[in-house]
Amino acid sequence: MVAHHIEEYLHPGCRAHLVGIGGVSMSPLAEVLLGAGLVVSGSDMQRSPTVERLESLGITVTIGHLPESVQGADCVIRTAAVHDDNPEIAAARAAGIPVFERAQAWGALMKQYENALCVSGTHGKTTTTSMCTHIFMAAKADPTVMIGGHLPLLGAGHRVGKGDTVIMESCEYCDSFLSFFPTVAVILNVEADHLDYFADLAAVQRSFLAFANLVPAHGWVVANGEDANTVQALAGYEGNIITFGVETGVVHAKNLTFTNGMADFDIVADGKLYAHAALQVPGMHNVKNALAAAAAAYVMGIPAAAVTEGLGAFTGAGRRFEFKGEYNGAKIYDDYAHHPSEVEALLTAVKPLGYKRIVCAFQPHTYTRTKELFDDFCRVLKLADVTLLGEIYAAREKNTIGISSRDLLPHIPGAAYYETLDELTDALADLARPGDLILTVGAGSIYTVGEKLAQRK
Repeated sequence: MVAHHIEEYLHPGCRAHLVGIGGVSMSPLAEVLLGAGLVVSGSDMQRSPTVERLESLGITVTIGHLPESVQGADCVIRTAAVHDDNPEIAAARAAGIPVFERAQAWGALMKQYENALCVSGTHGKTTTTSMCTHIFMAAKADPTVMIGGHLPLLGAGHRVGKGDTVIMESCEYCDSFLSFFPTVAVILNVEADHLDYFADLAAVQRSFLAFANLVPAHGWVVANGEDANTVQALAGYEGNIITFGVETGVVHAKNLTFTNGMADFDIVADGKLYAHAALQVPGMHNVKNALAAAAAAYVMGIPAAAVTEGLGAFTGAGRRFEFKGEYNGAKIYDDYAHHPSEVEALLTAVKPLGYKRIVCAFQPHTYTRTKELFDDFCRVLKLADVTLLGEIYAAREKNTIGISSRDLLPHIPGAAYYETLDELTDALADLARPGDLILTVGAGSIYTVGEKLAQRK
């Protein structure tokens, strides 16, 4: 059997068929490939605004996974959620059409840039990648960008630039970021997550070390020096490394103050004042994200003024503490937090904002994560004044372990469970009072609850 390399297929006139084309990383890939002169088609399970946008660009999208959709394709590219038993993948294999992973395609495209800034970590990737984008745009670097969420500055989650830099959100799930070619690799933090793929924390740490080892001798690893798991993971790393942290690290904060939850601080690098940050997003976790972005900019030679301007102009990415509207005097925000540490960071960040009550509507994401991190979810969900639970969002999984959000109830005083999102929306409507902060939280479909509530009269 001949081994195929994806680079052979990324040229004008070649037809690439993308399975799961509506996904957050797949749809920008489709646009980038189209812009490079390829003929692009794809499939997805359902229609969406993303699919409609791709169709408006001339990309043929089939709804449903039909074997005949791959006919005439030179190669097939799939998202990590699409497995070998998918009808299109099976048909491609039977026809001898090479099948590649999404990350392989991004990795091959990355090689075309002098600078590849890859932002990884268990939490904070989308926000930090967005902050980096703001900084590099302020520096007039004209970057190509791929973010796992919507960034208002771009009006999308991606950008195709003409500069020599690509900025890429880089996920460890299924080791997908090991297909990348970073010249600067940011590691924000390392925790036990995606335990449907990784055996344990040590396996996650090995993956991040392998990611760091992809950086060439002239490149840099930007690492959180205050995160014990990150430090441990990189203990054997021999390349260039620059640490960041709130209090310690080569890049750190000085004169840190908070006003209404928003941080203002100086950024010190190598013992000297580098830039100033006046953030418009709340919480200590965003101080860390900003320091990571600044550290990456520092090793890449970005002027201090662009760091200050970029961080100051960033008001958040889509589904990251995103304002959705109001209902009965309550403010409604949505957040993608789906790991206990993320939920804790979110609820801690909003505490100083002055709301009378914090109402958290949480939809757990995947059965395995809910089971493996059960005690942590119970602990952090108590931080809200009122917690409402939707049923677990299955994503790529089947409920073979027989777990439900209902199982969390006895461990969270005053919590309530709702089987459907419509019932959850009704419950929030009954609860909402002036001065409340209503948070819809999770990586699944929970954001629709806040949107429907905001539309009610």
